Amino acid sequence: MDHGGHGVSMDLAPFTLGRGLAFTGEPFFLTGCVVALLLYGWGVVRLRRRGDAWPVGRVVAFTTGVLTIALMMCTALNEYGMVLFSVHMVQHMVISMLSPILLLLGAPVTLALRALPAAGRGRTGPRELLVRLLHSRYVRVISHPAFTIPLFIASLYGLYFTPLFDALMGSRPGHLGMMVHFLAVGLVFFWPIMGVDPGPHRPGYIMRMLELFAGMPFHAFFGIALMMASEPMVGTYADPLASLGVTALGDQNAAGGIAWAFSEIPSVLVLLALVYQWYVSEQRQARRLDRAAERDGDAELAAYNAYLSSLQARSTAGRS
Repeated sequence: MDHGGHGVSMDLAPFTLGRGLAFTGEPFFLTGCVVALLLYGWGVVRLRRRGDAWPVGRVVAFTTGVLTIALMMCTALNEYGMVLFSVHMVQHMVISMLSPILLLLGAPVTLALRALPAAGRGRTGPRELLVRLLHSRYVRVISHPAFTIPLFIASLYGLYFTPLFDALMGSRPGHLGMMVHFLAVGLVFFWPIMGVDPGPHRPGYIMRMLELFAGMPFHAFFGIALMMASEPMVGTYADPLASLGVTALGDQNAAGGIAWAFSEIPSVLVLLALVYQWYVSEQRQARRLDRAAERDGDAELAAYNAYLSSLQARSTAGRS
């Protein structure tokens, strides 16, 4: 028998990690993950065949990001996530916060811009369309903090605390579409903050950290709200399968704890990425200044010393 119209068996066994990680091969996400890895691999191979380097760390980050999506959606975690709030919350947290960070560290847009061939004069190819998209008003809007931060917050409170969540969970396509939404929201939220790829909004590193902290606490508040509730807050999980051996409130309390605890993990990862990017940027700037000094005989330093000497001369003249 089915539960909630999802095709989930009424006698689904109690959740264990081993059962949850059993491969199921959900077609939509499995296809998407395979295509993403193939396209990324094609770009890396194309660069290396023409003698260009591509950092191994980016390959590892992107591949790991795709695998985290496959782990959440192409295993029995996806089946259990339809009937257990706690498992669903693991899916949500990973797909909306961990997977996007790893994918962005892989710099897929930069790879595409370098690997795709340029079209001839007056012609428009995939590379030109991508450049046009990056410079479009649409991308400027969806990557602006005034849009990404409210969207990030609304994806929690506006979804779980309204009938929209139950409506989406009423069908498998709705459930899959919600997971796609979580991934997209995570990508547009973290892209301006720590993404390697070019974008229309690149504030200073301090401002990026403030943007990060503007959104992250709401996940903790959301988790606390679930843990403190005295009754089920989401209709989909209000009557768990008897075979699972859990209560609705116990499962909801676990989901809240996951949301509360998981909000710290991406914060640390993003901060580490930002600090490293900041360090690399400063080192690059220092090397640029050193090269400029070698070319002009350190004219900037000489001008500054001359300025100090002029100040000292004025001070001496004033005393005399």
